[in-house]
Amino acid sequence: MGAELGDGGFEARLGRPPAMARRSALSIRIVEGRNLPAKDITGSSDPYCIVKIDDEAIIRTATVWKTLSPFWGEEYEVHLQPTFHSISIYVMDEDALSRDDVIGKVCITRDMLAEHPKGYSGWVSLSEVDPDEEVQGEIHLRVEVLGSQGSRRLRCTVLEARDLARKDRNGASDPFVRLRYNGKAQESTVVKKSCYPRWNETFEFELAEPAGEKLCVEVWDWDLVGRNDFLGKVVFSIQGLEAAGQEEGWFRLRPDKSKPREDEGRGSLGSLQLQVRLRDETVLPSHCYQPLVQLLCQEVKSGRQDGQVHLVTLLDETTTAECRQEVAVNLVKLFLGQGLVKEFLDLLFELELAKPCEPNTLFRSNSLASKSMESFLKVTGMPYLHAVLGPTITRVFEEKKHVELDPGKVEIKDTGCSGLHRVQTEGEVIEQGRQHLQSYLGELLDAIDKSVPVCPPVIRAAFRQLFQRVEERFPQHQHTKFVAVTSFLCLRFFSPAIMTPKLFHLRETHADARTSRTLLLLAKAIQMVGNMEPAAGRAKEVWLAPLLPALQQGIAQMKDFITRLVEMEEEEEGEGRPLDPPRTVVKEGPLFVHKTRGKGPLLPTAAKKLHFCLTGEALSFGKSPGAERSGTIALADILAAEKVEEKSFGSSHVMQVVYTGAGGQQETAYLQCKCVNELNQWLSALRKVCVNNPRVLRAYHPGVFRGDKWSCCHQKERTGLGCDRTRHGVTLHDWSDPLDPAAEAQRLFHHLQGLQGTLREKYWELLELEDAQNGPRDEDTPLPEGLRRLFGVLGDLEGCHRRAQPPAPPAPALLQLQT
Repeated sequence: MGAELGDGGFEARLGRPPAMARRSALSIRIVEGRNLPAKDITGSSDPYCIVKIDDEAIIRTATVWKTLSPFWGEEYEVHLQPTFHSISIYVMDEDALSRDDVIGKVCITRDMLAEHPKGYSGWVSLSEVDPDEEVQGEIHLRVEVLGSQGSRRLRCTVLEARDLARKDRNGASDPFVRLRYNGKAQESTVVKKSCYPRWNETFEFELAEPAGEKLCVEVWDWDLVGRNDFLGKVVFSIQGLEAAGQEEGWFRLRPDKSKPREDEGRGSLGSLQLQVRLRDETVLPSHCYQPLVQLLCQEVKSGRQDGQVHLVTLLDETTTAECRQEVAVNLVKLFLGQGLVKEFLDLLFELELAKPCEPNTLFRSNSLASKSMESFLKVTGMPYLHAVLGPTITRVFEEKKHVELDPGKVEIKDTGCSGLHRVQTEGEVIEQGRQHLQSYLGELLDAIDKSVPVCPPVIRAAFRQLFQRVEERFPQHQHTKFVAVTSFLCLRFFSPAIMTPKLFHLRETHADARTSRTLLLLAKAIQMVGNMEPAAGRAKEVWLAPLLPALQQGIAQMKDFITRLVEMEEEEEGEGRPLDPPRTVVKEGPLFVHKTRGKGPLLPTAAKKLHFCLTGEALSFGKSPGAERSGTIALADILAAEKVEEKSFGSSHVMQVVYTGAGGQQETAYLQCKCVNELNQWLSALRKVCVNNPRVLRAYHPGVFRGDKWSCCHQKERTGLGCDRTRHGVTLHDWSDPLDPAAEAQRLFHHLQGLQGTLREKYWELLELEDAQNGPRDEDTPLPEGLRRLFGVLGDLEGCHRRAQPPAPPAPALLQLQT
């Protein structure tokens, strides 16, 4: 119990089941909150959310100021080991001068997510945070039955615990263990200031006959003044233990739910709208997916053929709206890895244009073509988006100008005083807003116009294909080919990023109300330029008329930009090669270096703040971004990247990088980040680039070695085995992640596996439509070769998965963790 899953050693070429990787992907979207209680004297709150997985903070949303109905709209995907237990989302109220208040929380267990394979979506009421339920960590126990019939004893050896809740102001606890059985209780010694205590104490009880009683092992935090704090418990069934004789392992501490919970006031803390989905994946080696990948590639290369139903068309028609985005991302990444993304997108354009369509509604639906192009831009174009939009977005946030063109939204308090004796009129406020908005729009259009050379070649090639396909389909509508490009570039890429820059990583915080209104009007202006029909008389918002000259100029500028974009010649070198998103620098930024006694390249430096840069080869550092590198740690030498206990340096945002020094000795660098999100982003990036390092540690010390002992577990041996397990499998998904062909193929296999019957039915349905237009066919018309081969490949893959599954483990003899 408590042991980690191994990597497996099966090899298909030896006739054994193929090795496979098991992992879980947790998708979390925190949409909004409503009816939250007021925590501030102003009658409002400043809410944000903390997401914890098994009591470890992974995500912090941005704070939304002065509201009881906040909108976040933030999405995250966390990759982690399948052994996690629960996800908790805490809604907090940020306070500048005191500790942040806890408003409430939502707890979703792994079992609850397993009951919703398509994910959970909806409103969830916040529940009160009960200190007796805020437990975490595990305890290492050995429980056994000794003696013969008539004189039997129950022995429990309390070895150690890890990652206990921190109950004291010093960032630790003073834990002791209380064992209760058959009306008797015994207690261990108290370990001061540790969340990783080691007891190694043994306790015995006379075994009751019959053995119907349970053994309860409770962990408490000792307090000199006041009541002791509950840290969690484990309850054992003696009947199960008698059959096994002895059980030893790490047991997860559980809350005390023996007290009945009152339902009074349920819902009074408000609620959260969430979308949470757990995806457990069993990924086989890449070669197992080659038949599926080759089949999909051949279908793309063969292109569209008149009178035949293409496999991609069937996929489009049978994929539901709720999962079309995910399928599009999988396909885009798969064909990026195969060097066929341009051919794939071109096939989608051709198939979409072959349908009955109108020029003014082209690519406006959420078809597979639209979703794939949108996903393609996000996967390959995020650095380009940041380069084009970044300066203007930063200016809007910093200037905080009041921009309003709608007379119905101009408030008297907004008119203000422009001089000592004159109050601005409504018209002057609107004119001032127009000038500001026109300035932002002009700067942004200039940035777009100058961006042709820096636009990624693969994006230019995709837009060139789209431009040419639409021109062939609608030769009489010359503006349609331009609108086809802007429908993706402006409406689905630039405008959403302008409206919500936090969600596109352009800003770390959400905009306040004034800035948000400016961004909305700027995004609307870019949309109107993209639609290339700015006539104010046809617009719903007639108050945008003052902006009309700037919009007309912007349209001419946009047309010129698109013309140069699609006419720019590409170098033939590299055509058809697999493409990864650009990853020269994985992550960089300033970090504070904490010193402890010892030696190492980071420790003697006089600077407390250094600029770190992580690439695919090494982690390097210097005094500033452009300065000469002071030192470098090769990725092969990094052994672990983990969090550090808050009490070690008085901050909860410190990480440690454990690495092998020049002399072969193990060194540790302690680096402080500015917030929990930056901390987890750095940890995630380091773990990803070191994923193939065979020397990665399985255990580490979350504290520091000061004086003669570790602050976490009080061990006196500096090089002793760590007291906590490493979390090297916990990472955050990011747009710049390297392509993972096996994972994408596995997700497509899982999707297609559930569609086999639907694909067959849809094929005959579409064939009947073709016959109605072109005349009947032979009654013995077989399924197309691509579809028949697909069913065969899916059957083979299903067999590989069955053979790779390990035998089910025997049922545990010990019934544990009952509450």
